[in-house]
Amino acid sequence: MTVSRAREIFIELDRVSVARGMKTVLHDISLRIRSDEHLAILGPNGCGKSTLIKTLTCECYPIVRPGMRVRIFGRERWELFELRKQLGVVEADFPRERTLHTQGRDAVISGFFASSTLWPGMEVTAEMRRRADAVLAQLEAKHLADKPVGKMSAGEMRRILIGRALVHAPKILLIDEPSNALDLAAQQELQQALRKLARQGTGILLVTHHLADIPPEIERVVMLSKGRIVADGPKRKLLTKKRLRELFGVPVTIARREGYYHVW
Repeated sequence: MTVSRAREIFIELDRVSVARGMKTVLHDISLRIRSDEHLAILGPNGCGKSTLIKTLTCECYPIVRPGMRVRIFGRERWELFELRKQLGVVEADFPRERTLHTQGRDAVISGFFASSTLWPGMEVTAEMRRRADAVLAQLEAKHLADKPVGKMSAGEMRRILIGRALVHAPKILLIDEPSNALDLAAQQELQQALRKLARQGTGILLVTHHLADIPPEIERVVMLSKGRIVADGPKRKLLTKKRLRELFGVPVTIARREGYYHVW
């Protein structure tokens, strides 16, 4: 990774509030994230995590107020398709119906077009296919290349979604609720895949309400509650019984094993 890439700022939010419908979901958010960082946004359901992700990807827009500013990779304005080339987004939802009939390799290639599948008229090059095969190998998912997505397990589908997000070599990977609907074995496979990506230098912004989703390579945690950032700092200082009790509103017990945090 070059020095310029390591120092590049992915997002700068200053005093950002976002409404969905008639309700303000995010309140006065200020946040800076580098493109090479490994960071988790942690908070209970309904706290605004998904809205924050949609704000970072320009699917939601902030309320215009004095002092409000949004800069993505140093720019205040983006053409949406051009921005998507810079980001790899893995949504919490599983593939929609059309994707289910798509083979794994083609689903990954669809990431070049920010689409759910390959449609007639899309020009797929040999280089795109080579890149897709390389990403499948990187994720240890070469065996899924010719398998229809609808016949995959939940864990296999999640790997394909990550591959689709990675295929165009984005500057940072945004992952929303990665363990959603995964069984224990699939969760462990996903954790190993994310750890490998982090060690290879891929910037990761992970959004979750499960502490066990956060791999050891993530050192910074941003805590979100009722649409506001209530803490931002090193994981070892924030993942405490007191902080988590305040965040989730219930008493907790914490255990740490091999760099992972577990809570009950």
